[in-house]
Amino acid sequence: MKIVGQLIKMNWQKQGLIFGPANGSGWMKSHAQVPTPLVGDGFIRIYFSSRPERNLSLTAFVDLDANEPATILRLNSSPILELGKPGTFDEHGIMPSCAVRDGEKVFLYYSGWSRGASVPYTNSTGLAISDDGGETFRKISEGPILGKSLHDPYSATSPCVLKEDDGWHMWYCSGTGWLEIGGKYEHTYDIKYARSNDGINWSPQGATAIGPRTEFEALTRPFVTQGPAGYHMWFCYRGSHDFRDGEDAYKIGYAFGKDLNSWQRQDDEAGIGPSETGWDSKMVAYPAIVTIADRTLMFYNGNGFGYEGFGYASLAQ
Repeated sequence: MKIVGQLIKMNWQKQGLIFGPANGSGWMKSHAQVPTPLVGDGFIRIYFSSRPERNLSLTAFVDLDANEPATILRLNSSPILELGKPGTFDEHGIMPSCAVRDGEKVFLYYSGWSRGASVPYTNSTGLAISDDGGETFRKISEGPILGKSLHDPYSATSPCVLKEDDGWHMWYCSGTGWLEIGGKYEHTYDIKYARSNDGINWSPQGATAIGPRTEFEALTRPFVTQGPAGYHMWFCYRGSHDFRDGEDAYKIGYAFGKDLNSWQRQDDEAGIGPSETGWDSKMVAYPAIVTIADRTLMFYNGNGFGYEGFGYASLAQ
């Protein structure tokens, strides 16, 4: 990472695909989507979403060697959370988004999926808490901690949460509408901000952190870290016309903020894009960043929203 004038320039060095459904158990038919890291003692736990069938997602985790992240230490292949009851916000899918340690507990924020009638689906944010270091979890309720509301009329999902001295901070994906394209409805969304005193009860104010550049752009999966010069946010963005491995497919964006409330979008400085060939040649999506010792790593998905799995890249010094 280099600071040039007012720009933060990133240079990520790709290290390849780590894990996919081919490495998993029998129920994992496709995808290892939205890699969500939790740093442990000598390992990095990655929660991810896999699909036993089309349009149905469940969450498991894999432990990677902290010194050699391409080395798999352990796969917990059983789903860690059950789907919600009929009519609840997470009855058709559970995707992890952010894992936060709070003392002896681990808070796992996740996206719940519910199929729709007039539109394909609705997304809301759920919370599950672990008392054993992130091995097992219990949902705090059958309802979401963040969902459709005055400020989020369509959806509220894919959060990143930071716990700081002054409280808890969340950046999340907020639905801005549905566009009818080619006879199908496609969702658009921006990135909004909310606060909490306990990590459970949130107060969204409708404040947009990163907005779309056009009416067709959708932004999701923000991931915020703190550095010596301020705060860094990675996210992914796409268009609405040909985004399933086409020209409008997800790319990774970047923004810098001197504080938590003002962001300067600098996508050209993200430092990572699609490869010429291979598993991430058409799409790069759902970035998540961890720093271990003197290394900063990005876990991310490639083509087909993580159809083949997730890989990682390291930040050049």
